Amino acid sequence: MLKNPQVIYLWKAPLRPYKKRSKLILRFYVALSLLLSLIIFFFGDKILLLPIWSILFLFYTLTITPPPEVENKITTFGIESAGVIASWENLSHFYFGRRFGFDTLTIVSQPPFFYHFYLVIPNNEVKEKVFSILTQHLIYQEKPKKTLTDKIADFFLGLLPEEEEETITPKDSPVASESLRPA
Repeated sequence: MLKNPQVIYLWKAPLRPYKKRSKLILRFYVALSLLLSLIIFFFGDKILLLPIWSILFLFYTLTITPPPEVENKITTFGIESAGVIASWENLSHFYFGRRFGFDTLTIVSQPPFFYHFYLVIPNNEVKEKVFSILTQHLIYQEKPKKTLTDKIADFFLGLLPEEEEETITPKDSPVASESLRPA
């Protein structure tokens, strides 16, 4: 099979940042939805229950299902990810961020639309290579100006309960000789 000479660099990564969550976060989603539903139900706007429960379903599916792995390409014409192609002429600037323990690359398009392309960067080697290629074509912003959507997303992410990492200490782990003792 012939290698495409137009591809400058390609890497595989998850479609979106993903962190496996415990059932605690799902209980939080359900409790918040029930609370909002009760408030709305008693005020009489029952039609607003549909968007609340549809958003709950969306959060549930995004929390439970891990994202597929996609191939991201930087070509001589632009960037391609998950079947979406953005040409260099339509792109304005880029910056790096961090979400759920993953480095993310955000590429912003030209005005008036300001589309945002979010790509997951799996490791520092890929990040350095992508950075060196993109700085030849786009403007790099160290501290990006946050949009209203970004501010709202950060606010709601701050409301989520933090999960403690489960670690097994040596005293918690079973010893082989203990499991073989007669009762």
